[in-house]
Amino acid sequence: MTRLIYIADPMCSWCYGFGPELTTLLSGLPDTQLELIVGGLRAYNTEVMDEQLKTTLLSHWEKVAETSGLPFSDKALSQDGFIYDTEPACRAVVATGLLAPQAALDVFHAIQHGFYAEGMDTTKGSILASIAVKILQDSGFDIDEAGFLETFESDEAKAATQADFAQTQRWGVHGFPTLVLEHAGELHLITSGFVRTEVLVDRLQAVIDRTA
Repeated sequence: MTRLIYIADPMCSWCYGFGPELTTLLSGLPDTQLELIVGGLRAYNTEVMDEQLKTTLLSHWEKVAETSGLPFSDKALSQDGFIYDTEPACRAVVATGLLAPQAALDVFHAIQHGFYAEGMDTTKGSILASIAVKILQDSGFDIDEAGFLETFESDEAKAATQADFAQTQRWGVHGFPTLVLEHAGELHLITSGFVRTEVLVDRLQAVIDRTA
């Protein structure tokens, strides 16, 4: 069995930058299964963002923008009392996986775009529901925001999200994005951090050649 395991957080800037690289890779591997595990970059954070942290984050975002060419807005970070808790965004991805697994990565990317490009507050369930439902409805899934929020707020979604965080910790993953190849019964690290699609292809091929 061959599959890719993507460990990331929808509110991680380098994961946002990595999105187009991953999308290009997957477009060339249409038969490869992808498992998405949310990492919990700043899960359960309760501290209001201060100016020092905001300045630090924006400097990181500038580097990601330069590297990826993707748009960024600081609107979300500039809200009074903003708390950078990534658990709700992660849980929205997990809830999508419970409802329609094939749409989870699209919702993941849509949350990223909402937060980074449009400055939406993706710590709020109502915002996350609006993002997810649009993707789900466009995919032909019959659900409204109330229905999504029911799953989002469920004990099942909360437990599954915590399970993803725990798996990430068990594997010793501390940096996002991380991409792992499961091939010939073993796990192979392809990247821990941003790299271009061509690097991913070379590393995947090297693993397959080595284990052939």
